[in-house]
Amino acid sequence: MTRPERQQRTGFANRLDAGAFLAERLAGFAGRDDVVVLALPRGGVPVGYEVARALGARLDVFVVRKLGLPGHPELAMGAIASGGVQVLNEEVLAFSPVSRSVLDAVTRAEQQELERREREYRDGRPVVPLEGQVVILVDDGLATGSTMRAAVQAVRGLRPARVVVAVPVGASQTCQSLRAIADDVICGFTPEPFRAVGLWYADFSQTTDEEVRQLLARAGGGTPFPAPGAHDARRGHRRDRARHANAIALENRGGLPRKNDRARRGLTGKRSGSPVSESATRGL
Repeated sequence: MTRPERQQRTGFANRLDAGAFLAERLAGFAGRDDVVVLALPRGGVPVGYEVARALGARLDVFVVRKLGLPGHPELAMGAIASGGVQVLNEEVLAFSPVSRSVLDAVTRAEQQELERREREYRDGRPVVPLEGQVVILVDDGLATGSTMRAAVQAVRGLRPARVVVAVPVGASQTCQSLRAIADDVICGFTPEPFRAVGLWYADFSQTTDEEVRQLLARAGGGTPFPAPGAHDARRGHRRDRARHANAIALENRGGLPRKNDRARRGLTGKRSGSPVSESATRGL
């Protein structure tokens, strides 16, 4: 089912703040030994890190590469993902058929990038097994949902017990459409009008490969975070999330705070529904 969204939010300071907020919506999964949080890199990893930390769950990345239709790369004719999974979009291929050799060429190119990212992110750590597990797929937001849709279909091929889609913010129609393929969809809040994911973050600067690698290493290489109590997952986590987010942000920036860093001060825009600012729209 799709959980009812809470619309009192007007945005997030940064992805770590968004992850802490999302973790509160996922508190029912806290302390279970069959939960794996799969973050979609790169932007989904800081969000997923906070979720896994709050739930006492394992964290891993799930790298998805869309297979763009030649001449129209924005249109996905399929996708490949971690674990050797390939999903083809039969509807697109029926409308715009391509030869097997063309499909194979596109797949090889994307496979090289997928393997590069996995080497960079995992640093030799093995893939977390998903068979029989409750998999929570996390990203920093949902616009069209094409990447998340490919991720759900790819994860299904690895035989999990359940697939949950979880994002802090998303377009209402996209969140609803994912119900058809996921066991549960949790969108933290669904603003109207939506426009773009980055508009709902004060700091939406690009997550780097190095930040992804550091967060995964800090998460313990696929071992669970310490299991929290119910109070920690639901309310106690709220008290320390700003301090924790700032500590990680400073560490990732080499210990040098940015002047007037809105991620440290929190959102400062008017609470009128859309915290649009120059910093919020960077990276769109």
